[in-house]
Amino acid sequence: MKKLILAVALIAATVGLSGCGGDRVNGQYYNAYGIFNEDAAKDPNIVYQVSPVSVIVAILLSETIVVPVYVVGWDLFEPVRVK
Repeated sequence: MKKLILAVALIAATVGLSGCGGDRVNGQYYNAYGIFNEDAAKDPNIVYQVSPVSVIVAILLSETIVVPVYVVGWDLFEPVRVK
């Protein structure tokens, strides 16, 4: 029973920490990107950094294989500031 409660709490924390929307930089929204959609989603005028939340979620859910592939492929880098 404790393992079930822990699993549900972990899933709830993961969902709560991983947002779907883009980040706001100077009042405009920019989406995160990964290695699979870099050409389509990366803005050349924005500085990006590796998202620590995405890395933690990928490590915690590494046994699922689907979550780390999604995070690395489409949600690894987050916008920080304008160049």
